[in-house]
Amino acid sequence: MFLGLRRFPGRNLLITLVNTGMGLPPVVVGLFVFLLLARSGPLGNLNLLYTPSAMVIAQVIIALPIVAGVTMAGIQNLEEKLKYQILALGASRFQYLFKLLQEGRLIVLSALAAGFGSIISEVGAVMMVGGNIKGQTRVLTTAIVLETRQGDYSLAIALGIILLLIALFLNILFTYLQQRRLS
Repeated sequence: MFLGLRRFPGRNLLITLVNTGMGLPPVVVGLFVFLLLARSGPLGNLNLLYTPSAMVIAQVIIALPIVAGVTMAGIQNLEEKLKYQILALGASRFQYLFKLLQEGRLIVLSALAAGFGSIISEVGAVMMVGGNIKGQTRVLTTAIVLETRQGDYSLAIALGIILLLIALFLNILFTYLQQRRLS
């Protein structure tokens, strides 16, 4: 949101980095996080490699540019008159930002849905930093890959259907939140 509202030195560089991040290959993110968290890496002493925390770190790095970039574009496209009107009515800084988020909720929820879609379908980075350890770091996507490799197609298909149902449920929720005041 900050990028969509403020002008500052280096803003164009930051926007370029966010836009570049929107297309980062997940396996490259996985490699980067792996190298950071490996024993010989700068954060190796945290012992996070092959843990759910490492998987979350990788997924946040994958989703954050998507959410930030789409939100920035949406906030930038709000009417300037609206921004001035909110301020003219005496809104505090918090009220101003809250109202802009409320007005831009369609795009913000779309940004969240896009970020969610990028991480629910992710395999490479999660496998690299999580290790696909049964009972600890195995997630639906990595389990589907594993079961397919082992030839258990019926289990892979069942897991795929579960993953699709989760995605469908959450997207129904996103759609409901987007459209509830429009009808």
